[in-house]
Amino acid sequence: MALREEVQRKIEQIGHAEIVVGIPSYNNAGTIGHVVKAVQAGLAKYFPQARSVIINSDGGSQDGTTEVVNRTTIGDVRTILVSNRVEPVFTITTPYYGIPGKGSAFRTVLEIADALEAAACAVVDADLRSITPEWIELLVKPALEDFDYVVPLYRRHKYDGTITNSIVYPLTRALYGKQVRQPIGGDFGFSRKMARFYLSKDVWDSDVARYGIDIWMTTTAIANGFRICQAFLGAKIHDPKDPGADLSSMLYQVVGATFDLMETYHDTWKSITGSEKVFTFGLPYDVGLEQVLVNVRSMIERFRLGARELADLWRMFLGEEIVSFLGGLTAAREKDFFLPDDVWAEIVYRFAIAAHVEIINKEHLLKSLTPLYMGRTASFVIETKESGFREVEEKIENLCRTFEAKKAFLSETWNSWAERRAFPPL
Repeated sequence: MALREEVQRKIEQIGHAEIVVGIPSYNNAGTIGHVVKAVQAGLAKYFPQARSVIINSDGGSQDGTTEVVNRTTIGDVRTILVSNRVEPVFTITTPYYGIPGKGSAFRTVLEIADALEAAACAVVDADLRSITPEWIELLVKPALEDFDYVVPLYRRHKYDGTITNSIVYPLTRALYGKQVRQPIGGDFGFSRKMARFYLSKDVWDSDVARYGIDIWMTTTAIANGFRICQAFLGAKIHDPKDPGADLSSMLYQVVGATFDLMETYHDTWKSITGSEKVFTFGLPYDVGLEQVLVNVRSMIERFRLGARELADLWRMFLGEEIVSFLGGLTAAREKDFFLPDDVWAEIVYRFAIAAHVEIINKEHLLKSLTPLYMGRTASFVIETKESGFREVEEKIENLCRTFEAKKAFLSETWNSWAERRAFPPL
C-alpha cells in the first residue's frame, strides 16, 4: 500500500527514527488529547535522546480528532525530564486506506515505521483514560532490547473483558502453550523484525484487518517463535461494555478470527501440551477500577431463549448429552444457575470443530454461540459476586487448566471429524 504523498514528504524530512508510537483513531476527540500527551511525556522522559515519531492513523473522524492531535502538546517538557532532551518528537497525522478497521490503521503505522527504519514501535488505543507516560517505557523498552512482541497486562474489573476471560485467553493458551493473559488487549510493542514480519503477510485486505488484528498479531508472534513478553500497565480504563449487551457481532468477529487462526497454525498447536509463563515487565500492583454493571437476569433470559430456539442446531455438533444439560439449566433459579468449566470448554472446542468442518454457515454458527456465552457469563458473575481480584483470577486459571486438560479431545478428533464431516457422540 503506497503512503500518501504528504506523508512521504514528512518521512523524507524526518529521515530516520528510532521509536514510532502509533495511535489509531476514529472519532476519539474526547480522549485522544490525553493519550497524545501521555505518549509525548513518555518519550521525553524515558527516551530523551531517541529520535521519535507519533503517528495518528485516523479512519475518517468527523469530530475533530486529527485537529486535537495536531494542537496537543505537553507544554513545559522540562517538568518531566531528568536531563535535557536532545531530540524532538515529530508528529504525523494521516488517514489510513484499505478496508475499514483497526488493521488498516495498524498497517499504516507499521509501513511508516518501516520507512523510518525504526528500531521499535508501539501502538496504543485512542480512547484510553488511564494511560500514563510509563506505558511508553514498558511497551517500547523490551522491543529495543531482547523481545520482539510486547503484550499488555492490565488490571481490569472482574466483569470487563469477559470474551477474553471465558474464550480467547483459555483457548489461545491451551492451543499455543503461552500464558499471555490479555492476547487482545489493544496496546502493543514490536521490534523492527516483528513489524516487518507482519507487513510481509497477506492479511491486510482480508477480514483480519477489519476486526481480528489483535488476536492475529498475538497468535502470529507466538506460533512463529518470536520472543514475547508482557508489560504490566496498571488499570485499563476505557469505555466498558455491559457483558449482557448485544455482543453477537463482536463475538463472531473475535472468536471467528481465533478459529481461522486454528486452521492456519494447526501443525503448530496440535502437538503442544500444557502451557508456560511468559516474562513480565513492570511490578504488578493493586489499582482502583471503574465499576462494570451487569444484568444477570437479562443474560439468563438470552440463554433460555437461545436454548429453546437453537437446540436442534446445537445438537448437530454439541451432542445430546450437552444439549440435554443446557435444556435442564433453563429451569434453574437464578441463584442456582451454573455452567461448569468442563462443559464450557467442551462447548468451545466443539464450536471450533463445527467451524473447521463447515457444518453450517460460519457466521450463523458463531452467532449461535452468543446465548451460550451469555449463560456462561451469567454463571461466572453469580459465582464470583463476592470474590476479589485474586479469587477471580484463580477461577480463570482453573478454567484454563480445564481447556488444557481437554485439548487432547480436540487434537485427536480434529482431522477425523473433518474426514467424516460428522461428530462423534459424547
